Amino acid sequence: MDCVSTRGAGPVSLAKALAEGLASDGGLYVFPLDARPAVTLGTTLAETAATLLEPLFIGEPLDARELCEAAFTFDAPLLPIDEDSSLLELFHGPTAAFKDFGARFLAEALSRLGLPPTTILVATSGDTGAAVAAAFHRRPGFRVVILYPDGRVSARQAHQLGAFGDNVRTFKVRGSFDDCQRMVKEAFTDRALVDKHGLSSANSISLGRLLPQMAYYAHAALVMQQRGAAPVDFVVPTGNLGNALACLMAKRLGLPVGHVFLATNANRVLPDFLASGAYEPRHSLATLANAMDVGAPSNLERLRYWWRDVDELRREVSADWVDDESIRRTIGTTWRATRTAICPHTACGVAVRDRMRAKGHARPLVIAATAHPAKFETVVEPIIGEAVEPPEALARLLKRPSVAKPLEPTIEALKGAMG
Repeated sequence: MDCVSTRGAGPVSLAKALAEGLASDGGLYVFPLDARPAVTLGTTLAETAATLLEPLFIGEPLDARELCEAAFTFDAPLLPIDEDSSLLELFHGPTAAFKDFGARFLAEALSRLGLPPTTILVATSGDTGAAVAAAFHRRPGFRVVILYPDGRVSARQAHQLGAFGDNVRTFKVRGSFDDCQRMVKEAFTDRALVDKHGLSSANSISLGRLLPQMAYYAHAALVMQQRGAAPVDFVVPTGNLGNALACLMAKRLGLPVGHVFLATNANRVLPDFLASGAYEPRHSLATLANAMDVGAPSNLERLRYWWRDVDELRREVSADWVDDESIRRTIGTTWRATRTAICPHTACGVAVRDRMRAKGHARPLVIAATAHPAKFETVVEPIIGEAVEPPEALARLLKRPSVAKPLEPTIEALKGAMG
């Protein structure tokens, strides 16, 4: 499959796009969304994912079915929370967040490509870094460098990020996630630095993250179709737009996905863009839903490439934002109504679902539950009045020592730290 950059470079093979992460001209790799793979519902997510992705890997030196079987060793179950709403639980992987799907798939792909020694450079607003670290931990030929905004992730997220060691180095940046993301992009435009360290990306700027993330939306949509509810509308909490874009990509490839509602926190760049048609990046705000604290969403560049007509985009996508007070209230009301604990990011999605219902939306809705609430126990537990036990894999990580070194938010500081 040929891939091109949103800024004109290419075409290159899918394998090359996966290996490079970011295009040579600083753009993001894209591919034609006009295929119609004959996706069938498997008994597992891995089986469904294989039928979705195999046509995209024809002629590539990678076997999509092998990648799916190796990466998707856990499922994404649907949990009904009322008569016509379900949570798509995406937190059953090793680091208890949806990022595990894409990170593990990408790690399997890059490992099979026979690359020279490679450094995976990743910026994280909370969950991406741990997922990438877990996926590449102790893999021969790879090292991982993680940048996260100091003081702007949860305590358990921060512990995860520094708990791997070995081939994983973690830096707490004196700045915001947008600073971390900028540093990564600047690194990839420095050809000498790329060549010296064999840089590749595992952020959602990489197609290797987005392709597998389409799979759980495809699987959920086909499950809902089997139950007689198709096409099904999705509510996706989003910050950097990767997860939501994967849902839209699945829709464009012919899956029974209906309208997609984006749910953001007080960083309302995406709702404002859809309302006005003008993209205005801004400094990110710190919120309870910290993994979505993004003021300059990278994947908006892909969205604007694939949907150049904003009016057409609005027919497929809506967006709304949620403040911290609403996040707290929604965590509480969801617990009292269903005895289900949800994380602050998932709460943004449920809050938007509630608003849609109040406006008369009557179709079935699936809400992406992006992280396990135990990663945000200092927010969730006081609201619900009960302890949230961490899943086994997270509990093991929390028992390990954790080390992260401070770093100034400049490319020069990053170069020095990388050696």
